[in-house]
Amino acid sequence: MNYLSVENISKSFGERTLFENISFGINKDQKIAFIAKNGSGKTTIMSIINGLDEPDTGNVVLRKGIKMAFLSQNNNLQEELTIEESIFASDNETLKVIEAYEKALENPEDEETYQKAFDGMDRHNAWDFETQYRQILFKLKLEDFDLKVKNLSGGQQKRLSLAIILINRPDLLILDEPTNHLDLEMIEWLESYFTKENITLFMVTHDRFFLERVCNEIIELDNGKLYQYKGNYSYYLEKKEERIASENSSVDKAQNLFVKELEWMRRQPKARTTKSKSRQDDFYDIKEKAQSRRKENKVELEINMERMGSKIIELHKISKKFKDHVIMDNFSFDFQRGERIGIIGKNGTGKSTFLNLLTGVTPLDSGKVSMGETIKVGYYTQSGINPKPGQRVIDVIKEYGEFIPLMKGKLISASQLLERFLFDAKKQYDFVDRLSGGELKRLYLCTVLIQNPNFLILDEPTNDLDIVTLNVLESFLLDYPGCLLVVSHDRYFMDKIVDHLFIFRGDGVVEDFPGNYSDFRAYEDSTDVAQKEENKADKKDWKQNNPTGNLTFNEQKEYQKIEKEIKDLEVQKIKIEQLFTEGKVEESKVLNKAKELENIISKMEEKEERWFELSAKIEG
Repeated sequence: MNYLSVENISKSFGERTLFENISFGINKDQKIAFIAKNGSGKTTIMSIINGLDEPDTGNVVLRKGIKMAFLSQNNNLQEELTIEESIFASDNETLKVIEAYEKALENPEDEETYQKAFDGMDRHNAWDFETQYRQILFKLKLEDFDLKVKNLSGGQQKRLSLAIILINRPDLLILDEPTNHLDLEMIEWLESYFTKENITLFMVTHDRFFLERVCNEIIELDNGKLYQYKGNYSYYLEKKEERIASENSSVDKAQNLFVKELEWMRRQPKARTTKSKSRQDDFYDIKEKAQSRRKENKVELEINMERMGSKIIELHKISKKFKDHVIMDNFSFDFQRGERIGIIGKNGTGKSTFLNLLTGVTPLDSGKVSMGETIKVGYYTQSGINPKPGQRVIDVIKEYGEFIPLMKGKLISASQLLERFLFDAKKQYDFVDRLSGGELKRLYLCTVLIQNPNFLILDEPTNDLDIVTLNVLESFLLDYPGCLLVVSHDRYFMDKIVDHLFIFRGDGVVEDFPGNYSDFRAYEDSTDVAQKEENKADKKDWKQNNPTGNLTFNEQKEYQKIEKEIKDLEVQKIKIEQLFTEGKVEESKVLNKAKELENIISKMEEKEERWFELSAKIEG
């Protein structure tokens, strides 16, 4: 079943054409990744699909009755609402039923409202739904439901937006970089969630493990043309390589033919026959194809890296805490030449703070950072570049000089340097504020690297970079001869770049693991399995430990629901009894309140009787 069709859309900004006559469809149960270079129009296409922008030509058709949701890079949350209020502010009918039930619990004396809310929970199967949405909030580390949106960090707001979308379970989910602002544990949970759920996805993501494990189709916008691959990321890489080889072969043939046709064109007299005129037209087609060889992206920069001495950076029992939150606790480490270390851990465990301690941006509470005399640090932070108003791309680089020194006494112009960082001559004179997020990151990386550091620190360098640029960056870093310290949640990137890991466990605990991320994951999984087997051996029979072991699935649900209902009735009973004890019941309402109390006690007895029946079945 087709959910959405994109039909011949085009978009230009002034003289710059982003894309022309783009068409594709999204069908039920497809999990599609959309891949394109930064600046080629990915975000614009996402905005057009979601009705936030208009194409110059063409249109987008959404099937009638299909519920679609969009997770963008910008949050559309109400600042004064709490996390829980933000969840309930959506149009989800089941959530409104849960909200009505929770409000009814606050006023148990209104028996009619409570019964209506209770029946609504049953009718909408909302008991399980409440558990599910709380689990989603828990997995995304949004456990304080009373926190207001305005007091949340940018990452927390992004996770709240994601949670709202997942809880509402739309037919079609459009995602723009869903793994940004998630730690590795959250990413792996989301990956597992999307893999298991029957949900239709269309997303832009640079997380290649995510692409590999979640997506069953990839659409690529490459040099203005659309290519579709019916498979995951590995399949896409294989088929793309075949396509490029085939295209280059066709270009080579066209170039040979072009040489022959060019000789023929030069021999022709000015007056041409109809036959020669037709061949002349063909010549121009051949010429266009012969000159269409794709430019392979490759960052080439011969770093004029200062030679390292024997001393690199030494950490002597460094400690740092913010109030009761311990970041580092007497941590010591001696960096060696050529060391390539990745840093992983949950959000809030102090990864970025550690980099700031290392570079002196944040002061230590105790301990010492001792840096070798020959060490020159290049620090790429999450804050990014801060251009001056009206500044062009080339002006940013010229601040470091018209010519940049490279190895062996070579010089390179600012323009040539930008070309090596994939900014063509036209792009170099764009205003910086017109660059896409990924292009800004690439320009910032260029300014860090041209200072020729021999100790490179990268804090989340892969955020907002497209896959093409990621591959380029990885190739460059693999050849980088200095020390490398990287914080990243991009598992694919970490596997290629680092040799060992600092694992930030929280509460100041930092472990040094000898291997890359996949090695660490395999180790953790094997440890978990061993622990589970050990726990299993210590346990008694499963049915003795499982309070609902002898019940059917429906009886288990009933058993759990009755326990909750009895507790709710108990709360109501205590409140009314307290009113009588304190003499707060008006004389005219004594009879009604007594009757209400009698009804509650009667219901409790009825439910307790059923609870005992099920309990007896468990024990049997």
